[in-house]
Amino acid sequence: MIRAIVTDIEGTTGSISFVHEVLFPYARARLPGFLRRSAGDPAVKEQLEAVRELAGEPEADQARVIALLEQWMDADRKVTPLKVLQGMIWEEGYRQGDFTGHVYADVLPCLKAWHAAGLALYIYSSGSVQAQKLLFAHSDVGDLTPLLSGYFDTTTGPKKESESYRRIAAHLGLSGHEILFLSDVVAELDAAAAANFHTVQLVRERDMTTGDHPVAAGFDAVCLPEE
Repeated sequence: MIRAIVTDIEGTTGSISFVHEVLFPYARARLPGFLRRSAGDPAVKEQLEAVRELAGEPEADQARVIALLEQWMDADRKVTPLKVLQGMIWEEGYRQGDFTGHVYADVLPCLKAWHAAGLALYIYSSGSVQAQKLLFAHSDVGDLTPLLSGYFDTTTGPKKESESYRRIAAHLGLSGHEILFLSDVVAELDAAAAANFHTVQLVRERDMTTGDHPVAAGFDAVCLPEE
């Protein structure tokens, strides 16, 4: 029996376009000013040092660090310091009401139903835990965080590696067979399946590549495995 559901965000709970057309450009435009304004903040300094370490440039000045981060953003690198800094910038945007987090219409009713049925609900995304919490706390349909039991990001591991899903299962104290993973990306679903998770691919757009996983057009079409 399924005891927990872990879901991706982009293309699964919300549109990919929101991330790529709203969130990413917002952070890209505000990154230089944010870092110059907040470079003395301990949390920001920690991430800037992580950028230098990851780039192998321990002596990089602020201008070089900004250039590295902009390069990583343009390449959509899934690296933790970039994701954390983006999350800090997005926090300002959410709190100022510059945007709200996009959620598909079928998501909230299903999250409520699954939560009421006693299923634990978790998020696993390449975006930082901070960014995930902000999106669901400031979503189009209100604060969804009371429905969610926890969040996982790149600090758990890459989403296309099966060991990441084994870590999630161990953290939850469950076997893979007790967890359902929802995503639109076949490689992520393959990795989860290799860790014995049940899987469903969300196919919300036409001409999407599908694999050997059950598919659903929305959360309301997801069939929970009974075994």
